[in-house]
Amino acid sequence: MAPERLIHLANQIARNLAAQGEEAAIIQTEQHIREFWDPNMRAAIKNVDRSSLSPIAAAAIAALSSHHQKRPNSK
Repeated sequence: MAPERLIHLANQIARNLAAQGEEAAIIQTEQHIREFWDPNMRAAIKNVDRSSLSPIAAAAIAALSSHHQKRPNSK
């Protein structure tokens, strides 16, 4: 999938969850991407230029990257 499309999707998820408050929206956006995006999409979004992401989406992607790095031996 094109990076622009992934950015659009991540921003759309973040925008839809923003009413929950910033912290909750970040957590829920990261959770949504982790649970519902396929591995190729998750890997690709970690490598996009994050300047095009909304602040919530950018924080969620950072959390996703951090989450993955903390669990290298997860099953």
